[in-house]
Amino acid sequence: MLPIKIRYISDKIEKLRYVDGVSDWIDLRSAEDVDLKAGEFRLIRLGIAVMLPEGYEAHIVPRSSTYKNFGIIQTNHMGVVDHSYCGDEDEWRFPVLAMRDTHISVNDRICQFRVMENQPQLVFEEVEHLSAKSRGGFGTTGIQ
Repeated sequence: MLPIKIRYISDKIEKLRYVDGVSDWIDLRSAEDVDLKAGEFRLIRLGIAVMLPEGYEAHIVPRSSTYKNFGIIQTNHMGVVDHSYCGDEDEWRFPVLAMRDTHISVNDRICQFRVMENQPQLVFEEVEHLSAKSRGGFGTTGIQ
């Protein structure tokens, strides 16, 4: 188990829970009531500040039902919080763009996160040719 220190900035949201065996992503909740018109941007308060251990980072993404339920998209597509963002006032927020008029209530589950080890230090070695056979296409489909 990896201990994570958390400070609840809002007393209106449910406490974080790790549900073992169900998912290794942890739901995050809106710490405020939000009304957005289509096309509006907002940093939605998530009501927590977290101290991640050195060598770890958190990845924040929408839940699979976020767009269906609220009509919002995450503007940076995936948020990355490193271990240096760890002060009492370093509240996590969710940057969104409303695609339709919407209302989000305090405690609505709007995104999720997981904790990951930082990428190891990489060294890039330039070569004339790679040893693997080319698949000849784009992505895994092979379609050009």
